[in-house]
Amino acid sequence: MTTEVIAPPRTKSQVLRSFDVADFPALNGLEEEWRFTPLKRLRDLVTATTLTGAAPSVEYADLPAGVTVSTADDVEPVLTPFDRVSALAYGSAAGVTVIEVAAEAVPAEAAVIRLVGKGGDAAAARTVVKVGNFAKATVVLHQTGSVTLADNIEVVLGDSAQLTFVTLAEWDRDAVQAQHVKIRVGKDARIQHVQVTLGGDLVRQFTSVEYTGRGGDAELFGLYFAAAGQHHEHRQLVDHSVPDCRSYVGYRGALQGASAHTVWVGDVVIRAAATGTDTYEINRNLVLTDGARADSVPNLEIETGEVAGAGHASATGRFDDEQLFYLMARGIPEGEARKLVVRGFFAELINKIPVEELRERLGDAIEARLVEAGS
Repeated sequence: MTTEVIAPPRTKSQVLRSFDVADFPALNGLEEEWRFTPLKRLRDLVTATTLTGAAPSVEYADLPAGVTVSTADDVEPVLTPFDRVSALAYGSAAGVTVIEVAAEAVPAEAAVIRLVGKGGDAAAARTVVKVGNFAKATVVLHQTGSVTLADNIEVVLGDSAQLTFVTLAEWDRDAVQAQHVKIRVGKDARIQHVQVTLGGDLVRQFTSVEYTGRGGDAELFGLYFAAAGQHHEHRQLVDHSVPDCRSYVGYRGALQGASAHTVWVGDVVIRAAATGTDTYEINRNLVLTDGARADSVPNLEIETGEVAGAGHASATGRFDDEQLFYLMARGIPEGEARKLVVRGFFAELINKIPVEELRERLGDAIEARLVEAGS
């Protein structure tokens, strides 16, 4: 692969891009893109030039008609890495898991694929999701087990395709993951990505979006709950370079326990050619206990005044004692009242997941964490 350098970089979308990890300087934590990340906790993902561990196994039961899962030695890349760890993942991945939805297919049920980590040495993985023209589907990637993992997920939507894509990071408590999700949206195509992060010691997920035709629509939703000592970091780069496209980013997080840390950085770029863009991003954080920290940084880069709408917002606050008092005054015990308030905070995002079993599991997992905090 060749190296592409756009110089001088004027925006965050114009930086070094390369498939070769050697083209990226060693990380030192002073870089703007890495200043929130505790690099020592990324283990070998910071220093290695290749990863030799076993990638998570790919498991699934009955797939709905129109959806296939296969393995390939290589697939034409959608993502050109623009950070060192993503390049490391690309160069070290032994193969590619390909999830494909046939053109015009409308599966009646969601395709649920589990990625199961088995521990061991640091590993790399690459997954490609292809959705054909005029298809409409739901795909769930459920990530469990123990890993030290650098992985890339590349999603391609054909013209007029519709995809609900759920990525659930429910790793074991010792897991470390640095992930890049790249989404390419075709003409009049629509994606709804729901990113859920509950497990792991350190999970860093970067999602980038590009459009290839007018009428593209991307909605990025995120739900995360960091307990004591956990670091959950979510970054987005939505690159509007095509006219008349839309994006919406809405992430919500809760934190409890000493040294729980969450980071959300949302970047939206509207290039000069992207007239008629409609975009909005918002992040909300609920701090449940002392000792937790939430960093939230929304950014907009706008190169044209001819937009339909562009805005951002961020809010971080403590548990609402007035809501708690209101519920308790009506005879609801304090523990149950806390569950109701936190469930209500996350309800809108949980309801975006079109798989009832997953919705129930997430609700139960959130409640279990609240019980642990109160015990």
